[in-house]
Amino acid sequence: MMEHKRQTTYILKDKEIQDLVLGMGYCYASNSITIDGMKVGYMYRETPESPTDSGWRFFSGTESQEEIDNPEHVEIYEVNTIANYDVTIIPYLHSESDTAFGRIECKNDFRIVKIWTLINYPNSPHTNV
Repeated sequence: MMEHKRQTTYILKDKEIQDLVLGMGYCYASNSITIDGMKVGYMYRETPESPTDSGWRFFSGTESQEEIDNPEHVEIYEVNTIANYDVTIIPYLHSESDTAFGRIECKNDFRIVKIWTLINYPNSPHTNV
């Protein structure tokens, strides 16, 4: 029996991706950003898993723990790709590992938050970071 792979429709097409931040490596980002078109609400940088891993993890902040734990909802991308989805992340991309940021509600800016807040409460509202 033949297996059918789910057809994924991303908000941005390959030809729309511009060179904004090259050479940063890969990251993980949730489908709520790349497929649903939501802005990055929470992002954190952990110790990279490999030399090509940037350490960055991007979420909208609306994901349930079940979605975060499901590899079909969180995928690997070049950091440049996610920067094209939300250019407001660019000023923070050179932050050190073990740094986390939450979007300030109704603004194109972020503030530092505790990394455990993101891991334990990934779908908390932006105002409670």
